[in-house]
Amino acid sequence: MQVAKECGFKYLILTAKHHDGFCLWQTRYTEHCVRNSAWRMGKGDVVREFARACQQAGLKMGIYLSPWDRHERTYGDSPAYNRYFINQLTELLTDYGEVAEVWFDGACGEGPNGRRQEYDWQGYYAVIRKLQPNALIAICGPDIRWVGNEDGYAAETEWSVQDPVPAFHGNVTGPVWWPAECDVSIRPGWFYHEHEDSKVKSLEHLLDIYCKSVGRNSVLLLNVPPDRRGLLPDVDVQRLREWRKALDRIFAKDLALRKPAQASSVQRGCVAARAVDGKRGTYWMPRKLPAYLEIDLRQPTTFNLVMLQEYIAEGQHVEEYSVEALAPAGWQELKRGTTIGRKKLDRVAPVTTTRVRVNILRARALPLIRAVSLYHAPEVRVS
Repeated sequence: MQVAKECGFKYLILTAKHHDGFCLWQTRYTEHCVRNSAWRMGKGDVVREFARACQQAGLKMGIYLSPWDRHERTYGDSPAYNRYFINQLTELLTDYGEVAEVWFDGACGEGPNGRRQEYDWQGYYAVIRKLQPNALIAICGPDIRWVGNEDGYAAETEWSVQDPVPAFHGNVTGPVWWPAECDVSIRPGWFYHEHEDSKVKSLEHLLDIYCKSVGRNSVLLLNVPPDRRGLLPDVDVQRLREWRKALDRIFAKDLALRKPAQASSVQRGCVAARAVDGKRGTYWMPRKLPAYLEIDLRQPTTFNLVMLQEYIAEGQHVEEYSVEALAPAGWQELKRGTTIGRKKLDRVAPVTTTRVRVNILRARALPLIRAVSLYHAPEVRVS
């Protein structure tokens, strides 16, 4: 928890039960749990210790509960196993304080009876909404969707607005807000193995993942497996600290902050300056498209990273944009992209200029541009 807080994590998700069916809490519904382990003489509860540690560190807690259970004898008897699963879900959502996220994957197999289990997703969701109404239901759920790979990379064009999936969204019709989560492990696999201590992802790799997950309108879930001591491995901790230090250096100074700005048009008094004022609740809104926002940097300024953000409280709208820098021969295009959403990070070749222009070329509705920021990312060196 100390490492997570130090390195800027907002919440942590504990695997309370994986596919093997072994439960890390004192469940009343199976003997396949910590009650029958030598750890703490059978009196321990990993989930409770995890919850307390989250609370003490001021971090939010999430729970992963595997629907697939290769131990439970009722698995494959769909009604019986769904009752079993809901009972365990109820325990986790009532005995350990506030839960910020419940994480389900779609792993599914045949039970001892040779039948494939049919999950009662809507029944699971009803329990979560009742017991933890503020919890997000992720991956196989209506609130957060899986990005589609385990590499940590979102698509270049990543929409939070998606068509509903009946299994997850019920009878909802029309587009839903269903942002993506990118999941990836800091190691080659999801669990700790000593022989992988030399295979922890490099700082450069983690920075690339950050720019192509958080920087592509998605949430990043990074797996860091504890070792046999119950601690994060030393080599992983060192890499996390290097990563945090590098991100702090990269985003230390916004070169566009509070610089003079003008726009091709303005709607509802949402002037260009609002996109560079550093405030979360303000934005520039053009009257029509295409539209541009131009920033006067006042003096020759070098940057190699562009951050764009939409005001997503009112939706995600931008379909195509471009970023230009003023050169002696005129405007030079640095980047052409599609979606922006919560945050878009574009790495470009270092450029020195006095003026930058962002063009909004196409959008589903008039866009609300919350921020245009410029950074000069230093060379990455592992200390």
